[in-house]
Amino acid sequence: MKFRNGPNGVHLFDRLSGLNVLVDELRPKEAVWSTSPRQVSIALTNVCDLHCSYCYAPKHKASLHTDQVLDWLKELDTEGCLGIGFGGGEPTLHPDFLDICKRAAGETQLAVTFTTHGHRLTPQLVGSLKGSIHFARISVDGVGRTYEEQRGKQFASLLRGMESIATLSPFGINVVVNGRTVAELDAMSELAQKVGASELLLLPQQATKAVANMDGVVGRALLDWVSHYRGKVRLPAASD
Repeated sequence: MKFRNGPNGVHLFDRLSGLNVLVDELRPKEAVWSTSPRQVSIALTNVCDLHCSYCYAPKHKASLHTDQVLDWLKELDTEGCLGIGFGGGEPTLHPDFLDICKRAAGETQLAVTFTTHGHRLTPQLVGSLKGSIHFARISVDGVGRTYEEQRGKQFASLLRGMESIATLSPFGINVVVNGRTVAELDAMSELAQKVGASELLLLPQQATKAVANMDGVVGRALLDWVSHYRGKVRLPAASD
């Protein structure tokens, strides 16, 4: 159990169960407030083997140095950060991804999470990551042909990746909401429940050089779908 002092009280967090408790009866003095964010996201690499038009990650190939990342994590841990999320690009393409996750889990009290497209989650990688990952996210933008046309990968390969990630840790599904995927939110909800995802995170499409922001028509359709949602998978929705 890790604790974090702040203006709202003492925040207790268990990275194994994901339990969060705020003890607001206690008001720590400002001098002992944690100076780091509660959660920090780090893009380990810009490299990705997919070419999604709506991806806003920088396209130049660059990766962070492992020693620098680990130094950051230890400092964040000391200063009261509760969790770290690795992204990219595709974080599993960082040459030291496995070592970074293992050392982050073993040498700090941080909860270690990552976001992936899922196609590199081999049984060997998943087996090596066990015990080092506390939560994972997998990006699933549409089902069947919609997914294949937007991401350029076989949907069957994605399903195999989701089977693997389910053996690693609790996981959630991320969905970029645009004119194609908004019509498949019911199917996405059913898929999330079928594969055992604990949440379905909706991410409005952001403008890139290739695509525009999610428009008003899609936005209204998204709000209508959320307002009538009765699915069993938790539905945190990101605002644009």
